[in-house]
Amino acid sequence: MADSESRVCRKTYSSSVGEVHPDVQFAALEAQTRRHFLRSLSSGVGALFMGTIASQVTHAAIVGGAAAEGTRLDFRRDPTTPLLALPPQFPAKVRRVIYLHMAGAPSQLELFEHKPELKRFDGQDCPASFLAGKRFAFISGVPKLLGSQYPFHQAGQSGQWISDRLPHIEQHMDDLCVIKSMRTDQFNHAPAQLLVQTVNPRLGYASFGSWVLYGLGTENQNLPGFIVLLSGGKSPDGGKQLWSSGFLPSVYQGVQCRSHGEPVLYLDNPSGVSRPLRRTMLDAIDDINQQTYAAFGNPETVTRIAQYELAFRMQMDATDAMDIRKEPEGVHAKYGAKPGKASFANNCLVARRLAERGVRFIQLYHWGWDSHGSDAKEALNLGFADRCREVDQPTAALLSDLKQRGMLEDTLVVWGGEFGRTPMRENRNGQEMKYIGRDHNPGAFTIWMAGGGVKRGVSHGETDDMGYEIAKDPVEIRDFHATMLYLLGFDHHKLTYQFQGLQQKLTSVKPARVVTEVLA
Repeated sequence: MADSESRVCRKTYSSSVGEVHPDVQFAALEAQTRRHFLRSLSSGVGALFMGTIASQVTHAAIVGGAAAEGTRLDFRRDPTTPLLALPPQFPAKVRRVIYLHMAGAPSQLELFEHKPELKRFDGQDCPASFLAGKRFAFISGVPKLLGSQYPFHQAGQSGQWISDRLPHIEQHMDDLCVIKSMRTDQFNHAPAQLLVQTVNPRLGYASFGSWVLYGLGTENQNLPGFIVLLSGGKSPDGGKQLWSSGFLPSVYQGVQCRSHGEPVLYLDNPSGVSRPLRRTMLDAIDDINQQTYAAFGNPETVTRIAQYELAFRMQMDATDAMDIRKEPEGVHAKYGAKPGKASFANNCLVARRLAERGVRFIQLYHWGWDSHGSDAKEALNLGFADRCREVDQPTAALLSDLKQRGMLEDTLVVWGGEFGRTPMRENRNGQEMKYIGRDHNPGAFTIWMAGGGVKRGVSHGETDDMGYEIAKDPVEIRDFHATMLYLLGFDHHKLTYQFQGLQQKLTSVKPARVVTEVLA
């Protein structure tokens, strides 16, 4: 704006509001956004516009059946108390979620999918029908069919099939609900992981954990309500966007913690700063932020206040929650945990400790399941077996621990990857590789659940004789999320957030259904 124009605006604005200093008033005018401007209008075009929109929303809600007695048209949360624990929309089956994401996509054909016909055709050329119109990450030419690399057997009273790679999880087969008919439309890791966690393969959308925290808040105000733990030596391909809050206020994003060393980097006060001094500093900052929020109403200002206060409280509680040295030696042995090390076993033990302390959503990522066979670490008969050993005992110990403490009844435990693996052996440039591996298969993969509200000792859905495509009861990613929200006490249509003129929801705009067949 030119200086002459600026002076005119200052003079005009000053005369319209009284004797307040013109520079102060003009600064407020410059800081005002279009959203604030429209919100301040109570008559004229603004009122007409808002009235029209309101009538459209009301009409849509009534036509869509959202205004049924005893329900809310949408979900509303007071921005000044963003983490306050709230009741769900209807009685919930579970209070918390522990999600174990096997980053890289473990092969269902080596773990839960017993396919004798695939074994019978092992080593034969793949049928042309398996290749026509398909996209693969690496396969080219005509690959060979590949039977499972490990023997299968039936386990428990339920008689569910499982390979010999998971002997500890096998002891809990009667507690598991195994969904064998999951499918996705993404065949690369990052977008597939985003789809599994946010129901959208693109960046900028809120993760499932963020939606849960937004809807329910957290029971422990001294710890983050959504905590993320990593193991396997690398971060998942989707990166921090997998636990991002997207368009939700940033207070709902996951907080990455560690099961060794300082739980959260830079959480402790720097040298020379005492806890009382830190409290004084925060009080001063909070006063400034409260004034800013009162002036402009930006919810991110409230988020900033909440995050500062949470970090202050976490200095005492987070270290205690993450300190597995306080567990008896017998518990360490049960999980295979080793204090001071970074491991999936340590993270599973921390997950149980966090669940006991009221953390709402606990997410574990274990990297290394991308079994292409390009080297020994990615070979189904080598590295894959190592990954199984790393997760088998700790996962079983977590289930057992929750059950013994009476917590499995109100906890949802989820285990799975982002897509499946092909029934063909991977080749590169049409040539057979030294190590044995499988390419990505978005057409079919397996996820299992355990805990409150889900059937136990059952398998849902079926794939064809080769484990390549869904043959019965397909489950889309958005169906799976709608089902998990239902277990937490939410109708996925009504847990919403206003953003860019839309009532955004976790399951997006495509049709989604609760998979009632897996509910107890």
